[in-house]
Amino acid sequence: MSAGGGREEGSAAVRLQRLLEPAEGSGAQRFALRLPPEPGEEVKEVEETIEEMLIRLDEFCGVTDVIRSDTSRILDETIPVIKAKVVEMNIIYAKVDKLEAFVKMVGHHVSFLEEQVLQAEREHNFVSHAVRRILQSAAIPSFKNKHIPATQHTYNLPELYKTEDYFPVNHICVSLNTLRDAC
Repeated sequence: MSAGGGREEGSAAVRLQRLLEPAEGSGAQRFALRLPPEPGEEVKEVEETIEEMLIRLDEFCGVTDVIRSDTSRILDETIPVIKAKVVEMNIIYAKVDKLEAFVKMVGHHVSFLEEQVLQAEREHNFVSHAVRRILQSAAIPSFKNKHIPATQHTYNLPELYKTEDYFPVNHICVSLNTLRDAC
C-alpha cells in the first residue's frame, strides 16, 4: 500500500475508534471528542450553500409579500373603479347605438327626399323645355320675350321625423348652455 492510502485508512480508523471508545466526562464532552478535530472543506461548503439558500429564501419571501400586498390593493381599489367605468361605458355605448340608428334613419329620409327632388327637377325641366320650344317655334313675337310660367305642381312634404322627438328642446338648451359655459 502507498503511504497516502495508509494515512487515509489510518485517519478513518482513528475516527472510528474515537466514536466507538467510551468517552469519560459529560455527554457534551463525549460528543465533542467524537467530532472530527477540524471541519473539513466539505462542511464549510455545505454551510455556505445553506447560508446562501437562506438568503435567497428571505428574498423570495419578501417578493411574495410585495406581490400579495399589490394584489390586495388591486382587488380592493382598482377593480371597483374598473367596474364603475364599465357601467359608464355601457351607458355611452347605448347612446352611441341610438345615435347610429338615428343617423341611419336620417340618411334614409335624405335619400328619399333627394330622389323626389331629382324627379321634380326632371319633370319641371321637361315641361319648361317643351313649352319654350313650342312658343319659340311659333312665330309670335310677344311670346318670345315673355317668360311663361309652367304649370305649377304642388308638392306635399312627406311625413318624416321631428328632430324634437329625438332631441328635446330643453335638452338642447342645456347642452348649449354647458358648451357656452365651458368655452
